[in-house]
Amino acid sequence: MLQTLYDYFWWERLWLPVNLTWADLEDRDGRVYAKASDLYITLPLALLFLIVRYFFELYVATPLAALLNVKEKTRLRAPPNPTLEHFYLTGGKHPKQAEVELLSRQSGLSGRQVERWFRRRRNQDRPSLLKKFREASWRFTFYLIAFIAGMAVIVDKPWFYDMKKVWEGYPIQSTIPSQYWYYMIELSFYWSLLFSIASDVKRKDFKEQIIHHVATIILISFSWFANYIRAGTLIMALHDSSDYLLESAKMFNYAGWKNTCNNIFIVFAIVFIITRLVILPFWILHCTVVYPLELYPAFFGYYFFNSMMGVLQMLHIFWAYLILRMAHKFITGKQVEDERSDREETESSEGEEASGGGGAKSRALANGHPILNNNHRKND
Repeated sequence: MLQTLYDYFWWERLWLPVNLTWADLEDRDGRVYAKASDLYITLPLALLFLIVRYFFELYVATPLAALLNVKEKTRLRAPPNPTLEHFYLTGGKHPKQAEVELLSRQSGLSGRQVERWFRRRRNQDRPSLLKKFREASWRFTFYLIAFIAGMAVIVDKPWFYDMKKVWEGYPIQSTIPSQYWYYMIELSFYWSLLFSIASDVKRKDFKEQIIHHVATIILISFSWFANYIRAGTLIMALHDSSDYLLESAKMFNYAGWKNTCNNIFIVFAIVFIITRLVILPFWILHCTVVYPLELYPAFFGYYFFNSMMGVLQMLHIFWAYLILRMAHKFITGKQVEDERSDREETESSEGEEASGGGGAKSRALANGHPILNNNHRKND
């Protein structure tokens, strides 16, 4: 049974053009070809990434945060209350009015005190500014290095300048060590993001982020063992070109460098729109959708790859919409905040804000995209 499923999964007609078999991609005459088994190393590498990230955040990002004067806002803690805590953990973080009245009777507190307790309790669960800064620092470092490395891998290749050469000789295209390591490191990193997503800073587009990570892992994996490597390297470098700008803007936002944050946001928005909404659909997708049909009939792998590219493109449109909406607020002088961020609640209207605090009016960028802070350093 399992052998039958295995054989069917690796059936050549699924992954390769007609009249080609896996035997055509076996190493020979000093030429090395991509194999699915190459990807096994990415799982232990992903765990290694998590270890490296831990020490990076501890010994690099934390001292950097102190150097940039990243300071925490003092948060008022919710006093211990078993009744309210039980409801918070089992019934929800946002009780309805009828539930507030019931909890008020059960706990002996007024309705206003119950609402205040839940505000403080929700704030306790929100990630600290230092946690956000360390996460942004780690991603900035990786994306910047990955972008530079990716450009070094593809800038001297003829298909970087002529997209038709991506398919020249396909699929009998051997790989070189730089392509191998570029793929393994990128795929390992996205595995590590998927493994750590439950503990990372959560945004309102949490589900979209999971879809993005899964789609990216599937695309990178498929493009490797189906030998779409030339197209894959172009796509990965294109995505990395704006991601490091996003993360650097988040870092400066958390440090309170308002003007620097805003200026980087403008550059990020321009690069994002050009790369994700112009170059990707009109150059890269055109390359993967149109050019292959000039060489061979469409097959399952062709449809599968381009379908996953379509999923990513839809996510890019969604994030671009948030970016443009934020940019419009920025240009018109309105208060700007990340559309995806979970805002911190304040009690200033009741005169209970901690002395070291301030309003939670501004937001930083989220994990993949919009960011802007039009005030001084506030909360993400």
